[in-house]
Amino acid sequence: MKGKQYQSLVNYIDLLLDMVCVVDQQGRFVFVSAGVEQILGYQSGALIGKRMIDYVWPEDKEKTQQQAQRVMAGESVTHFENRYRHQNGRPVCLSWSARWSETDGVRVAVARDISTIKQAQARQHAVYAISEAAHQSQDPVQLYQQIAVIVAALLPVQHFMIVMLDQQARWQCIFQQQRLAGADAEPIVLPDIHALCSEVAQKQDVQQWEQQSAAGWLGLPLQAGAVLQGVLLLHPRPDLHYNADDIALLTFVTAQISTAVERSTMLARLEQLALHDSLTGLANRTLLHDRLQLALQRAGREHRLLALLYLDLDRFKQVNDTVGHQAGDLLLQQTAQRIVHAVRQTDTVARFGGDEFVILLEQIDQSGTVLKIAEKVRQALLAPFMLAGQQFYVYPSIGIAIYPEHGEDSRQLLLSSDVAMYSAKHNGGNQIKLAAPPLP
Repeated sequence: MKGKQYQSLVNYIDLLLDMVCVVDQQGRFVFVSAGVEQILGYQSGALIGKRMIDYVWPEDKEKTQQQAQRVMAGESVTHFENRYRHQNGRPVCLSWSARWSETDGVRVAVARDISTIKQAQARQHAVYAISEAAHQSQDPVQLYQQIAVIVAALLPVQHFMIVMLDQQARWQCIFQQQRLAGADAEPIVLPDIHALCSEVAQKQDVQQWEQQSAAGWLGLPLQAGAVLQGVLLLHPRPDLHYNADDIALLTFVTAQISTAVERSTMLARLEQLALHDSLTGLANRTLLHDRLQLALQRAGREHRLLALLYLDLDRFKQVNDTVGHQAGDLLLQQTAQRIVHAVRQTDTVARFGGDEFVILLEQIDQSGTVLKIAEKVRQALLAPFMLAGQQFYVYPSIGIAIYPEHGEDSRQLLLSSDVAMYSAKHNGGNQIKLAAPPLP
């Protein structure tokens, strides 16, 4: 083709919105149309002689090289999708059609920018994925983990944090997950959480909510109606910043996250109310029965012991009659705290009603261990309680039932430990009593 005809053809090609490129056998650009400037931000001449693979998004390089080998083997490839790095560092989604020219020994390819389409698909997928996560998650932490995965699939995320206001109106990070962007990724300096979250909280205009600090951190509000629940903090990578399109996508996704977090928080609160004593925060009868049933199944499979400690406070009525029910409530709260600190983290402490508490001990190898724990609980309650400016000594009576010696089901174990507790109480209180074996 004569030079004038070639230049005329190039001028026509440069009118295309798509990007046309020619790559030699060594993988270097020998021609790139003017469309590259609109799509990737580079001047076409600046790419001539450069390696094509150097501009491919790192995670897409392997599959791109595989497709290039197919093309060079004579196979036509259409609608192959990958990501290139824009001049400003952000990823650009491209759809390629390519073929090999045996005569000229080059790959000829046409690429179309499908970032907008991908972004719309990503929004739709994110809404579904977050909604599904909100319904399937067993607890808030599991939900946050799933949300981190969903967000990282949309955009580069090296560090993900959810920050909430505590009861003292202080910003507390309740979840964070780091996703290294390659072995050579530079460490990220954590932000001043209070300063960044406070800045997000102070913005009244929705368009001003997105705050990207100089260190590259992005803060987005988690809103429940007009109430600020918390802030989502993200960092892409030390070499990247989120652009306007990224922030628009994240703002949309964050609205879905806010709904999911609000639902998860509400369910956790309802579960707390349904399964825990409102005064002490301990497990209630319902939760104790559930855990006892599961514990009995495990103990049966593993041929291990478990025990119930049934505890009642001596002289509790005297406190109520002397300084009132408010002081009695405080006594119950302090008793609960002392018991919890006296047992192991794996043990369940429940308020069974009034001034009665039940402790479920699992993973017990011998009955002597049960007696040691029971004595530790008794000792924890011997110290005086300060109530309404007065000292009160309120000692415990503790009954013990051990599976399977004193019962093989929850009803029998509770009954045996209850009877043993009343025996201890009637014998003067402030003592531990082991249940009698059930009658045959």
